[in-house]
Amino acid sequence: MAADAAVEISGLNFRYGDRDVLRGINMRIPQGAIVAIMGQSGCGKTTLLRLIGGQLRASEGMLRVDGQDMRAIDDDALYLLRRRMGMLFQFGALFTDMSVFDNVAFQMREHTDLTESMIHDLTLLKLNAVGLRGVQERMPAELSGGMARRAALARAIALDPRLMMYDEPFTGLDPISMGVIAKLIREMNRSLGTTSIIVTHDVQESLRLVDYVYFVSAGVIVAEGTPDQIRASTLPYVHQFVWGEMDGPVPFDYPAPPLSSLLTGGAVTPGTAHA
Repeated sequence: MAADAAVEISGLNFRYGDRDVLRGINMRIPQGAIVAIMGQSGCGKTTLLRLIGGQLRASEGMLRVDGQDMRAIDDDALYLLRRRMGMLFQFGALFTDMSVFDNVAFQMREHTDLTESMIHDLTLLKLNAVGLRGVQERMPAELSGGMARRAALARAIALDPRLMMYDEPFTGLDPISMGVIAKLIREMNRSLGTTSIIVTHDVQESLRLVDYVYFVSAGVIVAEGTPDQIRASTLPYVHQFVWGEMDGPVPFDYPAPPLSSLLTGGAVTPGTAHA
């Protein structure tokens, strides 16, 4: 893995009001690497992406992106830094009233002084890179889920970002579309020299794709390692998550009082229901 770090995090804490969300986070993401952040829903994965992107500021600790201190960065420097970032949102988040072409061209029109003819050609090149050269005039509602995700990826890489962040890029995709998106992420990372951070629940597809994995649980990093190290882990939490087992330290039920204490008509016998 590369020696220089695209993202460095040390002793990071973040809280909403009095509620701790992330505690003592230490991460190092080398330039050019593909790194996954995994963990169950609500553990703080997407919050980490928001901190890296500057949407949120850490309560304590150090967070540097491309050498910039994200706790001290001013708005002007943050906006310049974000021009070197790309974000693929969980469900694409395309502008529904714009064509696919205009979605991809949007950042170039907003953040560059390129001529419209150059924007036209670059937009078609980005769409060609994700296999959507022929759909530029379609509206997002006319696309399948996999096509919409690829269009969103073309928009995310419009300005050739140094850092790409993916929030659940495989959610809701069929196996073929999932494989296509994974292949595109790998190829984009290599061809653009990009660093990629992937927040995902799709363990097996991600372990075939990434260089390194961080596992987060209840706001702390409980494990990290290469895909082979993660697959071989004997830590109960990691083993249960990787292999999708029902029994383990991660409960299925949300913590709550016994059901019988909440029902007005008394306890319910399993397999029965009250009228």
